[in-house]
Amino acid sequence: MTMNLSGQGVRNEEARNGLASNSMGTTVSHAGDKRPRSVTPRPRSGEGAIASGIGRADRLWSSLPRDLAVRFRPHADRMARDILREIQRVVPEYAQPLDGPFGEIITRGVGQSILHCIDNIGNPAAPKENWMQVFRHLGKIEFSEGRSLDCLQTAYRVGGRVAWRHVAEFGQRHGVSTDTLCVGAEAIFAYVDEISALSIQGYTAAQAKAAGTTARRRRRLLELILADPPASPQAIANLAATARWKLPEWVTMVALEPRDDRPDPAGPALGGDVLVDLESAQPCLLTPDDVNEPGELDVQLQGWRATIGPRVRLSDALVSLRWARRAMDLVRRDIIADAPVIRCTDHLATMWLLTDEFLVRELSTRCLAPFDSLTVKQRARLSETLLAWLQSRGSAPELANKLNVHPQTIRYRMHQLEELFGDRLHDPEARLEMEIALRAERLTGSRQRGQKAHS
Repeated sequence: MTMNLSGQGVRNEEARNGLASNSMGTTVSHAGDKRPRSVTPRPRSGEGAIASGIGRADRLWSSLPRDLAVRFRPHADRMARDILREIQRVVPEYAQPLDGPFGEIITRGVGQSILHCIDNIGNPAAPKENWMQVFRHLGKIEFSEGRSLDCLQTAYRVGGRVAWRHVAEFGQRHGVSTDTLCVGAEAIFAYVDEISALSIQGYTAAQAKAAGTTARRRRRLLELILADPPASPQAIANLAATARWKLPEWVTMVALEPRDDRPDPAGPALGGDVLVDLESAQPCLLTPDDVNEPGELDVQLQGWRATIGPRVRLSDALVSLRWARRAMDLVRRDIIADAPVIRCTDHLATMWLLTDEFLVRELSTRCLAPFDSLTVKQRARLSETLLAWLQSRGSAPELANKLNVHPQTIRYRMHQLEELFGDRLHDPEARLEMEIALRAERLTGSRQRGQKAHS
């Protein structure tokens, strides 16, 4: 974003009276008269800029003495820094570090604005199209970022005020005539009008290109809502307004995947308040409603498998989607039973247990190490018995009934477990770790490294 100079120049009437003022209210009078006055150039509207056309500022710049360009050029860098600093102070949307694409755009825009004006002083032949493209492009960027033109217009006005302050101070120090300063003031604010008009052209061209593509805008809105790092609430609100989508307080994210029997399903028949992305590698949708009737969603999503994330505030939509996608992954691995529509909240324990499978494996390796010397069958039988006992702490007859074996078999197995684990069977923390490891092992079907592969 460049310095956004939106304001009107000094009237010819004021120029004839020998008055020009800076943004701080200080005026410069006829040559030799430096008494402060209270006249300030009045800004003009964007409509005025469009009506007056492009080129007036260049004509004003080119009418000034060429030596002013040479004398003022050493001040350009300081002016650019002051403009950038003031824009970032006044416009919250631009108050971000000046590195990366944003910093490159705003820094280049401000720099090109200043250099273009300096190059045009006393030079009617200076090229124009390059700088015009810069400001059309800025308008397109604002539209693509989901912002209105208010931020850019404010930045232009700020830039114009700072530029005029520098020009007025330069003129006072170097004895520049009031008539010349008046032309310079008029040129600055005419330039503000022109770059505002150019940005409006770029913005409206981008709008026209996207006309009628509400779904496309809403997909962009969904991307913005799910952005990491998060987009600003104001950017989301602006794009939501453009997409005619009312921002909800609470949302539910749903991860989607074509079912095996429908590899290329049609788009779902959903309400207008649902945001959908079916084009990315990981399709999803956002609904402002809590999904109380999965069967109804199944009807709407013919041909799609859906995993429903937890209901969260709009700002946490990405968290809901991550859990929905995690559930989808567990369905693919047959850890969660397949179904057309699956709720994360129905499988919270399983999802929590497998949140970090590396740590679970490490825990299992350590606390189930006594099983390492057993055969596959021995390990399976004792693991099953140990988990049943940890879950219920029941008697031999109770465990025998649960596992469908003889009570004496249970007693024999428990004796083996006592030999393997010893006092750990009586340590509450050790029992908890063993139960977690055994539950995870049962879910994933994993076996610990070092286990013998013979029966």
